[in-house]
Amino acid sequence: MRKPRDFDAELKALGDKVRDLKSRKVQQLGELVIATGSDSLTADELAGALVVLAETKEVGKREAWARRGAAFFQSRARRNASTTDRNTDGPPAQPSGPQPASSRKSTT
Repeated sequence: MRKPRDFDAELKALGDKVRDLKSRKVQQLGELVIATGSDSLTADELAGALVVLAETKEVGKREAWARRGAAFFQSRARRNASTTDRNTDGPPAQPSGPQPASSRKSTT
């Protein structure tokens, strides 16, 4: 005869795993805020910006923000890589350039 499963222990283990994953998610979001320099904003400013991002349905703006985010992570990866790991055969990256209209401060 097979040993009966201990459903309570399995549920407790899954609950612990969920709690750990949620905690890690919150920690990573905090690290992202710090890494982007957004920790200099007030909580109200940061919350307002995130609300605007979440409410925006314009595909073009969202794609532009996604490109900037990808470029941010790629530039961080390049800075963290040793010089021997870098691909020096390609053209140099141009992190500075025209900013999308969405990044300009509103005058209203």
